[in-house]
Amino acid sequence: MNKEKTSRAPVSQQEFKVEKPTDLNTIGGTVSVEINGDKISVPLGTTILEACRSNKIHIPTLCHHDDLCVAGVCRVCVVEVEGFKTLQAACAFPITSPLKIKTSTSLVRKARRHVIDLMLSEHYGECYSCIRNGNCELQTLADEYGVDGYTFGHVDKPKYEMDKSSYSVIRDMSKCVLCKRCVRTCIDLQEVGVLEAIDRGDKTHISTFFEKPLADVICINCGQCINRCPTAALHANDPSDEIWAAIDDPKKHVVIQTAPSPRAAIGELFGLEAGHSMTGEMNTALRRIGFDKVFDTNFTADLTIMEEGTELIIRLKKALVDKDTSVKLPQFTSCSPGWVKYIEHFYPEYLGHMSSAKSPQQMFGSIIKTFYAKQANIDPKDIISVAVMPCSAKKFECNRPEMDSSGYKDVDFGLTTRELGKMIKEAGIFLPEMPKSHFDSPFGDASGAGLIFGATGGVMEAALRSVIEFVTGNKVEDIFAHADIIPVRGFEGVKYVELPITAVGPVPEILKPLVPSWDFLKGATLKVAIAHGTANAKKIMEDIKAGGKFSECHFIEFMACPGGCIGGGGQPIPTTPEIRAKRAEAIYAEDDSLELRKSHNNPYVKMIYEKFFTDGPCGHLSHKLLHTHYTKRGKFIA
Repeated sequence: MNKEKTSRAPVSQQEFKVEKPTDLNTIGGTVSVEINGDKISVPLGTTILEACRSNKIHIPTLCHHDDLCVAGVCRVCVVEVEGFKTLQAACAFPITSPLKIKTSTSLVRKARRHVIDLMLSEHYGECYSCIRNGNCELQTLADEYGVDGYTFGHVDKPKYEMDKSSYSVIRDMSKCVLCKRCVRTCIDLQEVGVLEAIDRGDKTHISTFFEKPLADVICINCGQCINRCPTAALHANDPSDEIWAAIDDPKKHVVIQTAPSPRAAIGELFGLEAGHSMTGEMNTALRRIGFDKVFDTNFTADLTIMEEGTELIIRLKKALVDKDTSVKLPQFTSCSPGWVKYIEHFYPEYLGHMSSAKSPQQMFGSIIKTFYAKQANIDPKDIISVAVMPCSAKKFECNRPEMDSSGYKDVDFGLTTRELGKMIKEAGIFLPEMPKSHFDSPFGDASGAGLIFGATGGVMEAALRSVIEFVTGNKVEDIFAHADIIPVRGFEGVKYVELPITAVGPVPEILKPLVPSWDFLKGATLKVAIAHGTANAKKIMEDIKAGGKFSECHFIEFMACPGGCIGGGGQPIPTTPEIRAKRAEAIYAEDDSLELRKSHNNPYVKMIYEKFFTDGPCGHLSHKLLHTHYTKRGKFIA
């Protein structure tokens, strides 16, 4: 860690943010337009769609999505504009001069109806048996425009074979409406580029490189394409039937761990607005479904902070005290499986920078089939371990063959928020009506630090709450009011924070075998960064390759999904920046309500180090069960 200030000019955060539209009010003034006879003023460059929405005028869309660039390909949003011979796509028409617009004339309604009819003529399947029944944008449009038959015919057999090769994402292109949202998501939002429009004319379809199965291309399993698909052309690989079978088997002991983000979002599946935390209600529902134990993934999030934070301290000591030039800094977080797969595919030469700590999901899986199995006197082979996650990539992660450090498959099934909501409904339960209940012991109490893992910056904030107290010996509240480390919060694409260490305290007992003194950190400046979404991760990685500002960091949090886990590929549909912000607010509000808000103060974490991981964080047993390593071939070495 460099104690001297760098002479490099600071790089503004704006350089590393997802680009936002320019505030048109500041550069071009306003334009007067007439919409359905009403005169309004809008900023120069505002699209017709934006102008209508801001004035409570509904215009249907299909290819448009608030997260994505304009496409204008579906033509569902057409309107009449005086002086134009043809109807215009409202989403792609910027207002640069006074206009007269009509949004619901006979011609407009007929054109929209024909567009919907044409889409349905190529759309295979029956709505009642579709996974998106009741939450399909094409189905909603058909209902709004009174479609009660197939004007232009209807396909009676699938045009494309379903791709079920991926553990995470299933592709059913016979239901595709060619809106290209998935293409724009993969190329523009995530900058991965797995999907593209192939061929032309009536042969156009969405596919992968050389039409290969999804499991054989560079898909990172993030599921962001699913969250923006308007139909069921893309959906997650659902294991709920197998989980039901395990619940119904009296020989199986079925336990479930729940991550923080599903609790902040699952209420949306039951008609609630975004931003309602349903932790207690969900616990009760899970027991009524038939799960034998309901545990809190936040426990192993706290454990992750202990292991990952200790690993960082070890790396810093080796680099600064032992002068070990082989130490890789900055250290990258490793709890997002989509990010892990991204770096394996695109930056394998930097895998040595990854923390060796497993994700909280996988840590929990190994503990359930070792420590818990022994404590409960249950044969691990009879335990079925289920994880409720906001993430489709967790399905891939738990199926990696290397994830068996317990001697068994550590986590048997990854279940998304959407899939859990379906199971709850199938059990005849209306979640908002459930009484609240607590998690089961011994993994029922966790800190708010583990809880905020669900939002971008949460892992970093959780780590800093502990690291600051470890190193300085002072309360984090002495530096950040109420232990809220605001500089690492927010939805900027990339955040960068410097934390000067002006004084050091005594080394905590649990770390003394590794670090006898903090003197080597006194006067140093800890430099950290946070990125969410792999497009932003790419910006940091390219900066590091060029020897830029972020190469001087010591610790960087990466999350594959926009907004972090609250915007994961398994969360309720739809997703927008506003929805993700409300989910994050619910997580932070729950954290603020807790007395226990630091991972190292979790009594169950202390207990497991006293009783099980007796050689402490990053010790021999914890390395066996809680850590892993990465190779350039994209596989783990246990």
